[in-house]
Amino acid sequence: MRLSGYLIPTTAFVAAAALCVGTAFFSMEMIETASRQDVANALSRDGQDWAEVDVNGLQVFLIGTAPDEAARFRAMTVAGSVVDSARVIDQMLVADAEAIEAPRFSMEILRNDAGISVIGLVPAETDRERLLEVMSGMVSGPQQVSDLLEDADFPPPEGWRRAVDFAGRVLEELPRSKISVSAGRVHIKAMADSEAAKREIERDLRRRVPDGVDLSLDLSAPRPVITPFTLRFVMDSDGIRFDACSVDTEEARTKILEAAKIAGFEGDAHCRMGLGVPSRRWGDASAMSIRALAELGGGSVTFSNADVALVAPEGTEQQLFDKVVGELDNGLPQVFALHATLPETPEAGDQGPPEFTATLSPQGAVQLRGRINSDLSRETADSLAKALFGSDKVYTAARVAEGLPNGWATRVLAGLEAMGELSNGSLRITPDLVRISGNTGNPDANAEISGLLAEKLGDGGEFEIDVTYLEKLDPQLAIPAPEECEAQIVEIIGDRKISFEPGSANLDSSAKDIMDELAELLKICGDIPLEIQGHTDSQGRESMNEALSRDRAQSVLDALRNRRVLTSSYRVKGYGETMPIADNSTEEGREANRRIEFKLIPPEPTEEEATALEQIEQEGTEAETEAAAEGAEQAQDDETQDQDAAQQEAAPDEAGQDGQEPQEGAEE
Repeated sequence: MRLSGYLIPTTAFVAAAALCVGTAFFSMEMIETASRQDVANALSRDGQDWAEVDVNGLQVFLIGTAPDEAARFRAMTVAGSVVDSARVIDQMLVADAEAIEAPRFSMEILRNDAGISVIGLVPAETDRERLLEVMSGMVSGPQQVSDLLEDADFPPPEGWRRAVDFAGRVLEELPRSKISVSAGRVHIKAMADSEAAKREIERDLRRRVPDGVDLSLDLSAPRPVITPFTLRFVMDSDGIRFDACSVDTEEARTKILEAAKIAGFEGDAHCRMGLGVPSRRWGDASAMSIRALAELGGGSVTFSNADVALVAPEGTEQQLFDKVVGELDNGLPQVFALHATLPETPEAGDQGPPEFTATLSPQGAVQLRGRINSDLSRETADSLAKALFGSDKVYTAARVAEGLPNGWATRVLAGLEAMGELSNGSLRITPDLVRISGNTGNPDANAEISGLLAEKLGDGGEFEIDVTYLEKLDPQLAIPAPEECEAQIVEIIGDRKISFEPGSANLDSSAKDIMDELAELLKICGDIPLEIQGHTDSQGRESMNEALSRDRAQSVLDALRNRRVLTSSYRVKGYGETMPIADNSTEEGREANRRIEFKLIPPEPTEEEATALEQIEQEGTEAETEAAAEGAEQAQDDETQDQDAAQQEAAPDEAGQDGQEPQEGAEE
């Protein structure tokens, strides 16, 4: 009984202790789970998904890598708002801070009559003192340099130094400009004195820009004063075209081109925009005249300031001509004066009009031929040509003739003056027409020639212009002459060689740089006649060497073509071993003979076309020569016949004398 009295309390005590332990354990599990879940939910709602939660009893552990210190502190704060902050244990890491991104560096330079201002954010390494010293050397008098730059301690980005150096160099040549500079980029906005100066500045800047710098230009120039203000629209057998087009506004240009397109003109006309228009309704008057020309079905209309000359095509019905001209005359603004002409149809059997011609070769040689009305006019034309083209370049073979139309000398002098706008071409003058054709390096030559002829020839003067603008002839673009290109090719190659794989026509890797440099030059030279010559040494068969040299020259041509060089006027030729420049008996000589050369193709000689008068005179001379030859031949035949007759008459007498001698002998 005593054992039973001890056992029961002991058992009860043990059972109570086990119950307490179990209750405590389950209570701790519930607290841990609740704490983990509540803290995790709170962090998720706050956007701290990077943080993980773990618990151990009443302790709450925050684990994970915070993106920055602020995020770590925020996670601790959120967890402390859910449970007692004393229970929160920080076991978080903070990610390494990324390098601070450099700012965008840029600089703007403004230069005008007041001086130079420079503003922007530049790297601390930028040599501001040197930059400002350079700018200070560009100003004078009351002008000042305003330094509004700020710097940041970051390394300069790629292309920054090149862009800044280029901007500093070109600023001196741009007195009114704004230059924006950033890493590897320069934008220039500037004002030029004229269109010609604008083109020259643009060409110079684009050639000087260093590699790795992107240059953009916004250049402007004041509108030129155009005098005379001209427009010439032609519809003839050669097509529909503008020989000259001057406008004062874009609106006027649009009206003119719309009327021209209705008349059948295709493409886009180059219209000079400038000052000096005789009327604000220039566009209306020009469009009205073009529509009238289309109604006539051809001809030409020429505006020279307020003078309008309309020439209808030959064969136009008089009734249609009167109707169209009357409507146009009534519709033109009052300031314009219309002079309309209906040419007469030439009579049958007409032997052709007298003419005067002048030719200008690409080498600058000038020949004056045909008819001119007096010795004084011939001397004047000769003097004018020598003044325009050089005394040693002019050959005058014009003939003084009577009966030429009035104003013939004026036409000749005006035509020669217009030909001064050409680089090469020809001039042909007849009583009804002054025609000038050729090539020029002046993009406004058509307008200037049209204005000149319209002013010199007057309202009744009919002229025709066929002048082509070629960039390679433009002195503003400074495109080298073909001879200069040939010399520069030699300079580029220098001591180097265009090399090939042994026994092959494939270019080797060492030729890449040379080909790149040649391609850049030849792009500037344009479409020049060039022969690419291949040469070899004397080893091997002659036929194989010739074929190999030709294939190598072709490989060079293909390489240039792949670099977008215009090669339509190029040709290739393999000379093999026929043109050595060194001794083939030595290795050095053979190496020198294996080469590629570039030679200009000389122009083929051209024969001068005879004028109508010269053809007639030549035909007369040939007829006279032929008649004289026939007369001489006939005289020779007559003389031969006389000699034969005389011989026949002398033969019987000799026979009679021979027969009498025996008779006399017999009598004796």
